[in-house]
Amino acid sequence: MNEWIQLTLLTLMAGLMMPVGALLASVERIRPRWLENELRHAVIAFGGGALLAAVALVLVPEGSKDLSVGLVCICFGGGGLVFMVLDIYLSAKGTSASQLVAMLTDFVPEALAMGATFTISPDAGLLLALIIALQNLPEGFNAYRELAASTQSRPMYLITAFLLMALLGPAAGLTGHFLLADFNQLVAGIMLFAAGGILYLIFQDIAPQARLKNHYAPPLAALAGFLLGLIGHMQLTS
Repeated sequence: MNEWIQLTLLTLMAGLMMPVGALLASVERIRPRWLENELRHAVIAFGGGALLAAVALVLVPEGSKDLSVGLVCICFGGGGLVFMVLDIYLSAKGTSASQLVAMLTDFVPEALAMGATFTISPDAGLLLALIIALQNLPEGFNAYRELAASTQSRPMYLITAFLLMALLGPAAGLTGHFLLADFNQLVAGIMLFAAGGILYLIFQDIAPQARLKNHYAPPLAALAGFLLGLIGHMQLTS
């Protein structure tokens, strides 16, 4: 199979986990109510843990190794500031989309980096695609629930939008593969910018949503999400 076809299929597979998560989230409310409440907060926390793993184990280490300290500060800090402005804008509009923004901010740079490095190690590319897919499933679930609660859009419209978002994976992967493979510093800057934005969103929106008083599944789910990322990172670097 041609390398670019394999890359397209892998990034599309990873992206399709977002509408799969949205489809699961669209299922009728779970009963009893306490179980649905616990599950929703646990999935939010799991997604937050997976995002934190992406920042700590992939985006920051890979992004910082090719840049100076000054550029690291500019890209990482700039990502946080830009996402703060975006958060203020969305709040003023009365729309909450932190989970969606964090999901795409995680997915697109990782797909870019995957495409840029695919020629060096297709096996590592396959493993990275699986890790991204596992991250996208709970993130798609959380983003759908958040949008459904804050907008009047019909479920089918939201799921269709998530299907279209899945195409960002092949687009980013092929862009990284054919256009950015020789621009390591640009890819690194994009990854650090995304990392700064994700970290802002985790502490501003995602972690506060995950907390549930007198319940202990959400923090354990956050640990599980981070552990998933750690296992994937160890597999990639072993």
